[in-house]
Amino acid sequence: MNTYRSTLRTMRLVILVCHLGLILKTDAQIPEACILSDTNRPPENTDITVTCGTQYMGLSIYICPVYQALYNESLMVLNNQINKPQCFGTPDWTVDPPVLKFKFPINGTAFSDCNNYFQITSQVGSGVFSDFSNVQYVNISGVVTSIDPSAGMITYRPQILYKFSCKYPMQYLLNNTELGVSGVNLAIKDNNGSFISTLSMELYKDEKYTERLSIPETGLNLKTKIYVAVKATNLTERFNVLLDRCYATTSPYPMQSTYYDLFIGCTRDAQTKVELNGVSQKAHFSFEAFRFVEHKNQTVSTFYLHCATRLCEASTCSSLLPNCGTPRRRREAAYVPANATITSPLITVGRQSTADAQTFSASQGLSAESGYSGPVVALIICIVIISIFIVALTVYLVLNMRRKKTIMQ
Repeated sequence: MNTYRSTLRTMRLVILVCHLGLILKTDAQIPEACILSDTNRPPENTDITVTCGTQYMGLSIYICPVYQALYNESLMVLNNQINKPQCFGTPDWTVDPPVLKFKFPINGTAFSDCNNYFQITSQVGSGVFSDFSNVQYVNISGVVTSIDPSAGMITYRPQILYKFSCKYPMQYLLNNTELGVSGVNLAIKDNNGSFISTLSMELYKDEKYTERLSIPETGLNLKTKIYVAVKATNLTERFNVLLDRCYATTSPYPMQSTYYDLFIGCTRDAQTKVELNGVSQKAHFSFEAFRFVEHKNQTVSTFYLHCATRLCEASTCSSLLPNCGTPRRRREAAYVPANATITSPLITVGRQSTADAQTFSASQGLSAESGYSGPVVALIICIVIISIFIVALTVYLVLNMRRKKTIMQ
C-alpha cells in the first residue's frame, strides 16, 4: 500500500513537472524581440499595411500580435494556400517593431498561384477624361489568414484575418516628369496605387526614335517634324500603353481652357500621325511645329504638350481603341488632380517670314485675329489719299465760287 502511494506521489510530481515545462515552453514561444515591444498585444486591424507598387504588392504585418494569439509566421498564409511555400511570408526581426512581410508580383505565376483576386472595372470618365465612356480601374485584393493547428472540433485560438486591396486607375495625364507611387495605406481599406511613375514622354527628331530632339534657344523652325514617344518602363507586362488624347497649351498647367488638340480619339490635326498605339508598352505619334496666334508679336512661340494616357490590360486593349465611325465632341481641358498631373518640357518655335509663317488657333478660349497683307494696306492708303484730295478740291472750288460772287456784287 505504501509502495502504491509512493508511486502515485511520484507520478503526480512528474505530471506537475510536465505541466510546469509546458508553461515554460509556452512562454518561451514568444520571441525575445516581442517581449518589450509595444506590439506585444492581441491583434488589431491596424497591424497590417500595404504598398501598392508598380510591379509588386507588398504587405507588412506586425508579427508580435501573431505570437500573442498563439500563432507564428509558419501559420500565416495568403488566401489559405497552405500547400504553396511562395504564399507564406518572411519575418523581419531587424526592424522595430518586427514584421511579417509578403511580396508578390502583379504579373506572373506567384500572383495567380496564391489566388489573389484580379478584377478590371470600367466607369464613365470625368474631368479631363470626360470624353471617354470606358475608363478602366484594376482592383487587386486578397486575405492573409491564420492556420489553426488544432486537430479537434473546437479551438481556443482566435482566428486572424487581414484583408487587403489595391485599386489602380488606368488612365493618367502624362507630360515628361515622373511622379512617385502613392505611399503605404492601411490594408483594411481599399487602397489606391498608381502606375504613373513608370510612364515617360520623350521627343525625337527622327522617325526611328533614336535621336533626341534638341530645341535651340531661338526655337524650332515652323513645320519641323516632332516625333513623340510615350513609354512605360519597369512595368508589369500585363498592361499596354494607349493614348486617348494629346494636346498643346501655352501654359504648363493642363487645366487651362486654351488648348489645341493634336488628336482626341478619331479627331486629328491634319499634320498629326499616330503610328503606334495600344499594342505594346510604348506609343508613337508625330506632328509638325506650329505657333499659337496669341504669340504673333513674340519672336518665339512656346507651348507644352500633354497626353491623356491609359494603361490597358493586354488582352482587352483592342476593345478600347476609338471607334472612328462615331465623331467625338471636343471639350475643354478640365482640372486634373495634382497626384495625376506632371509638368511637361517647354517646346519653343521661332518666328519666320510672313510668307512662311503658320499659326494655329486654340480650340477653346482663343480666337485668331485677322491681319492685312501688304497690297491691301497699300490700297487702303491710296483710297484715303484720294479721298482727302477730293475733299480738299471740293472745299477749294466752293470757296473760290463764293469769292467770285462777292467780287461781282
